[in-house]
Parts: sequence; C-alpha cells; structure tokens
Amino acid sequence: MKWENALKDYRHFLKIERGLSDNSIQSYELDIIKLINFLKVKSIAVSPLSISEEITQLFIYEVAKTHSARSQSRMISGLRGFFNFLIFEEYRRDNPMDLIESPKIGRKLPDTISVVEIDKLIAAIDLGKAEGERNRAIIETLYGCGLRVSELTELKISDLYFEEGFIQVTGKGNKQRFVPVSEYTRKFMEIYIHQVRVHQDVEKESSDTLFLNRRGKKLTRAMIFTIVKQLSQKAGIRKKISPHTFRHSFATHLLENGADLRAIQQMLGHESITTTEVYMHVDRSHLRQVMEEFHPRR
Repeated sequence: MKWENALKDYRHFLKIERGLSDNSIQSYELDIIKLINFLKVKSIAVSPLSISEEITQLFIYEVAKTHSARSQSRMISGLRGFFNFLIFEEYRRDNPMDLIESPKIGRKLPDTISVVEIDKLIAAIDLGKAEGERNRAIIETLYGCGLRVSELTELKISDLYFEEGFIQVTGKGNKQRFVPVSEYTRKFMEIYIHQVRVHQDVEKESSDTLFLNRRGKKLTRAMIFTIVKQLSQKAGIRKKISPHTFRHSFATHLLENGADLRAIQQMLGHESITTTEVYMHVDRSHLRQVMEEFHPRR
C-alpha cells in the first residue's frame, strides 16, 4: 500500500466514521504529510505498512528541533491514531508509535482579554466603511456567544432564533447546540443583517450564510483572523489576540461573575467537563474571593 492510498482511506475514515470537520481532518493529514516529506528528504523507501519504530523515532527527533513540546505531543497522538487505523483495517499488526513517549507539557492556560480591551477593539472599528458594521457584529458574536471561528463562519441566518433568545451552532463533528444570545449581541447582528447585508449581491450558495465578504461569499477562517489582528494593532493592544481569545474571554468572564461550570460547558460545546475546568485556573484571585465569601470558615 502506498502512502497516498493509506492517506486517502484514513481521510475517508475520519470523515465518515468519526464525523470530523474538514479543518480537523486537514490537521491529521498534515502530520502524516510531514512524515512522508521527511522520508523523501532522507531517501527512506518504506511504505506505511513497513515503517518501523526506529524510523518514526528519527522523525520525532527531527520534529523536536523546530516544534514545541505541545506540537510534538499532538503530532505523536495524530500519527498513533493513523497507525491504529491501519491495524483496525488489518493492514498491519503493530503500531510503530506505541513505544514513543510524548514530551511532558504543562496545562496551558487560555489567553484572555478584559472587557475594557474588548471595548477598545470595537471602538477601533471604522463604522464609516462598508465592512464596519459587519466586523462589529463579528466581534460581538465571537465574544457574546463564545463561538469557535469555524462555528462563526458556518453560522446561518436560519440558525438565528432571536424570539426565543438562542442561536443554533454547528460545532465539532457536526454536533449542534443552542447558545443563548443577549439583546446586546442581537442588536448588532440585526443592524448588520438589515442595514448592510440586505443591500449586498449574494452568491446563491451563500444565500443563508450570515457573515459575507465583499463579493457576497462566506468569509474564510483566515479572514476572521486578519480582521482581529488588524483591529488589535489599531487599538494598540500588544497581547497576541486571535478569534479564539474571545471564546476564552467569554468563558472566563462568565466564571468570574459566578456562572455555573456545567452551564459554561454546554454553551461552549465541550464534550467533557474536564475541558471546561481549565478556566478554573485562569483567575486564582477570583477563586480566593469565592472561598472568602462562601466558605463557612471564612
């Protein structure tokens, strides 16, 4: 079996059997492609069925020179999953990644920004430009609903249930959830829809997509990153800010204001409460405040 065939079969497995999104599939693919390119550079002629632990170990040593411990760990996990798939399909009997240990990494706390900084970003938006109202609605939706960037770009007009106070979000693995939308966030979404989007020439395929570019097509993930980066520079915020920063800030600010962790988990679309628990470590001063306020021995 050739690498190209194995990769094609694995891609199909991830899409059909595991129901992963295109972005997740591309991440898994990239790890395997890096291994394939390494083999080409080193002139190592092995198939996915014959590659040994020694060769995969050499690859990880090479990766360690340029990648962080977290990236190495993710790559090892991804390759282990690929070879497990080959075992499951009875193409090979062993996993060459089984004895390769992932580097130890600390639990990375999510980056957040304050409400003041979010207001600065929004104030930096030029509402005199055609895309101004759209960009304000994008930032307010990212922060107000805690969406992933892919969830934002896939958001449909038909997903907006404003009368009920919710929006329907399609998350990882095409799993859908309902997220509350505040009157404040709703206001800016409606301004964009009724005052800007309604006057655009919209491509037929994007007729139900909420956020559009100037050509009436769905915005890309890269464009959302560019919008956030340009606004942070204009607002003079030196922190490294990405669209995901608003999601982290959404969760952190809810927790700081007394929201239940289980409710935050449901709004974020986390399968496990342990994923959400990372926000418990963000603001230790807040945890101390809770202890002093509520513990009977305070």
